[in-house]
Amino acid sequence: MADNGIVYVDIEEGRKRVMGNTKLYIKLLLKFKTDPNLEAFFAAVAERDYEKAQGLVHTIKGIAANLSLTGLYKQSVEFEAQIKNKEVKPGMPESFKTCFEETMKNVDKVIEQYG
Repeated sequence: MADNGIVYVDIEEGRKRVMGNTKLYIKLLLKFKTDPNLEAFFAAVAERDYEKAQGLVHTIKGIAANLSLTGLYKQSVEFEAQIKNKEVKPGMPESFKTCFEETMKNVDKVIEQYG
């Protein structure tokens, strides 16, 4: 599902990753929504604990890739690189959070449509 030209959830690619099993894909999306890494990541960023945030964003990046959450994956790659280089650009945490929120809205739409 795209919004403003950004693909947040590539449903077809996500379903391919689970061999067409839509129920499994929806189950994984639901699990992602309650993943404690997300809350921990935002807490680490708020506290400027970038060492902890780097490990957490790496996990989020992997999950986003596996679920075909395209926009979040791209943002995770960029944010992880900035954290690694200890050069977090102004606005990056906010940009990531906005992308995350839009991804969650789209995940909700997918769950509602297919779940």
